[in-house]
Amino acid sequence: MASKQKITLDQPQAIPLDRLRLSDANVRRVRPGESVAELADSIARRGLLHNLNVRPILDGEGKGTGDYEIPAGGRRYRALQLLVKQKRLAKDALIPCRVRAANDDILAEEDSLAENADRVNLHPLDQFRGMQALAEKGKGIEDIAAHFFVTAAVVRQRLKLASVSPKLLDIYGDDGMSLELLMAFTVSDDAERQIQVWDMIAGASHPSPTWVRQKLTENSVRVSDKRVRFIGLDAYVEAGGSVVRDLFESDHGGWLTDVGLLDRLVAEKLEADALRIGSEGWKWIDAALEHVFNPGRGLRALAGDEVAMTAEEEKRAAELEAEGEALSDEWSDADDVPDEVHARLEEIDAEIGRINDRPIVYDPAEIAIAGAFVSIDVDGRLRVERGYVKPEDEPDAEPAEDDGDANGGDAGAGGTDGSEGTVGSGSAAASASVAGAAAAEADEPEDALKPLSDRLVSDLTAWRTLALQEAFALSPATAYVAVLHAFVLSCFFGYSRESCLQTSINSVHFSNAPAGLRDCAPGQAIAARIDEWRGRLPKTDREVWDWLLDLSDEDRANLFAHCASLGVNAQAEIVRGYDGRVSAHGIARRIAHSDVLARAVDLDVVAAGWRPTADGYLSAVPKPRILADVAEARGENFAGMIDHLKKGDMAREAERLLEDAGWLPEPMRTPGLEGPPTSEAEAAVPANDDTDGELPAFLAGEGGDGLPDPDAVAAE
Repeated sequence: MASKQKITLDQPQAIPLDRLRLSDANVRRVRPGESVAELADSIARRGLLHNLNVRPILDGEGKGTGDYEIPAGGRRYRALQLLVKQKRLAKDALIPCRVRAANDDILAEEDSLAENADRVNLHPLDQFRGMQALAEKGKGIEDIAAHFFVTAAVVRQRLKLASVSPKLLDIYGDDGMSLELLMAFTVSDDAERQIQVWDMIAGASHPSPTWVRQKLTENSVRVSDKRVRFIGLDAYVEAGGSVVRDLFESDHGGWLTDVGLLDRLVAEKLEADALRIGSEGWKWIDAALEHVFNPGRGLRALAGDEVAMTAEEEKRAAELEAEGEALSDEWSDADDVPDEVHARLEEIDAEIGRINDRPIVYDPAEIAIAGAFVSIDVDGRLRVERGYVKPEDEPDAEPAEDDGDANGGDAGAGGTDGSEGTVGSGSAAASASVAGAAAAEADEPEDALKPLSDRLVSDLTAWRTLALQEAFALSPATAYVAVLHAFVLSCFFGYSRESCLQTSINSVHFSNAPAGLRDCAPGQAIAARIDEWRGRLPKTDREVWDWLLDLSDEDRANLFAHCASLGVNAQAEIVRGYDGRVSAHGIARRIAHSDVLARAVDLDVVAAGWRPTADGYLSAVPKPRILADVAEARGENFAGMIDHLKKGDMAREAERLLEDAGWLPEPMRTPGLEGPPTSEAEAAVPANDDTDGELPAFLAGEGGDGLPDPDAVAAE
């Protein structure tokens, strides 16, 4: 039996480079572009790894000319020519070539097509492992990047992929997962945890890389967290903490894995800052990671003096503003503004903000009876709220000064029909008779006129009170300012007694306040408005009345609305029975009226910034409720996509599905604005029989705008 003929492979021959020519038979027509230069550098470093495929060029008589054409290997030939041009290679350098006969049965075009079509690109996994092998043998990242003509960041990505659990790499190599999914596993260096997460999604038809990242970092803290910003990432790393990064997605700096260490460092720094603030002389310091909304509620706020800018600070602020304006003008019409320009503008804004944020100087005597709240702001900066006096720390009240002109002036501003003289003298007489009765009786001669008895003074001032109420009722403008005066005193001066009007704003105190309430968008806006008005108010409560009279109409209206808003309470507090303060029925009536106000101001909770988050609302409700909410907002098909997940994973996916849906849970909806409530919701909040959903006439503006003429206040 005849044996099959063995295949004989051609041996390469060395041919001078200047005897080689490109062939028209090469099927690759598209010019390779920049890759030629990279290949030239590769040849210079490693030599020619693949021989050229050539055929002899014949003359008209069929004889060899000594030149050769290249049907396969045109890019290599161009790279060699580039090396000659760069004077890195001799023009007649010997090049290893595989020579096929000019009249070979296999056409030159076939050779060219086969060489380009039969090759298989390197699998990404092999590339990852190849770079890892180089790194393990001492090659630096920058060297590897330079040798393979990629950036150092690309090499780090490849090495990070190669460090994933070998089991997962094998699954990827067998096309068991996508490259995008493999990238997601790199956020954790815990190979065992990687495998656990893979086992959770191995049977899914379309496993989510986002879900994998969330699962692998669920017990970590983002670098963008305000606690990390507060202590600084470097401090955490120096203390032995580790950080994991996502090299393939924007990770905002990565995640901190040692949460216990982070909390310890935060507590230590916050305690040190509290001691530093306390060394200023404050009687007490209340330090916490986060305080409840409006921590100074019910306390008197000190009015300090703002430190004026120095000449150097004013000059620096002007220079920064000029630089910022110049940069803005230069790049205002540019489609792509460099990152360094954005960074510089942010630096300018931050420095101007620091200059404009003037320190406040307080009276040392008041510092000794007041305290400060210390916490961490939403951006990680230390938040210090100085100058709050508790009622028990107030000094004994000083006796009222016997200043007839001042009393008369105050009363004159608010009285009518010349009654201010009576009010002023009556008030002084009452104070004198009550406060100095005993002293006068002891000092005066026996035949002197004795003060009126306390009982008689009480009877007379009761009659006078009714007369004042009647005159007050006939002066709406005065009543408006008097109510505003009482509101301002209660909102900004704690427990001031500088008003005879028995009305005030009972600022809302949230029971069981949720975490982060103070840092939500409405909370920050309210806090900024409080600071703005506090900066404009006079230092003492005795000056408030005259200050109010000098305000413009618009400012008085805005201040009235602000003070009134602090008393709006739409919280459904947890009540079991009647606690002497509020009942379940009272809360139901409160919620019903809050709907009236919400419709009047066209409340939009979504536009105000609320979203259903996995850490907030969605973590507090059971799985059936999450599915029902997603179904209501997006449809049953979306709810079906997550119904197989565990609670934590379901909450995170639901957050993503509900993010832009404009959906609200029933307690946050306003009937008539966010759609009709469900029947269960209607049953939960009893209807208010006295409210038909329309504003009363005095609020709707019927018969006038309902606001007094501020000019009439001073005239009356």
